[in-house]
Amino acid sequence: MRLIAENLGGERGGETVFSNIGFALEKGEALIVTGPNGAGKSTLLRVVAGLLPAARGKVLLDGGSEAFPTVASASHYLGHLNAMKTALSVEEDLGFWRAFQGEPGLNVEEALETVALGGLGHLPFGYLSTGQRRRASIARLLVSRRPVWLLDEPTAGLDKASEERLARLMRGHLQDGGIVVAATHLPLGLEGAKALRMGQVL
Repeated sequence: MRLIAENLGGERGGETVFSNIGFALEKGEALIVTGPNGAGKSTLLRVVAGLLPAARGKVLLDGGSEAFPTVASASHYLGHLNAMKTALSVEEDLGFWRAFQGEPGLNVEEALETVALGGLGHLPFGYLSTGQRRRASIARLLVSRRPVWLLDEPTAGLDKASEERLARLMRGHLQDGGIVVAATHLPLGLEGAKALRMGQVL
């Protein structure tokens, strides 16, 4: 399986924010996207995820199999928002995503234990602290299997122990043949990752 971006261009509000972006990632490879605010890092991830149309160029998934015929079907997207309903319990939120996305991974209890939220699944998501919310959203990556993780500032709100835990999860995902594309201002603990530096706003 390969994730390929060819001559990608992206727009925000009708204005070009990046152009001529290209990369190719094999199973087990990561790409760290850096650059100043406004350079298009988040827009790039949304284009790769299929949440925004590419202004030009294309994104391909080569060898994704019948289970994952498109980039969108193969991807988990973790954005600035956590994609969890505040009125639902953490268990209900994760249970929804596990059922909705198919290809089950860990069960909800196992996923919460993995992100050090064991015993808190009964609480409404809205009751959690900022860091706990982020960890619960990371658990969303674990309850259903997707080979491509698209992570936008994944360490936002996390303490040092949680950052290290996330790094272990990403390394494990890569060792299992997954792909990670992460936009970040901070080191993520992924040695040997490829790097993409986004430029100034065009």
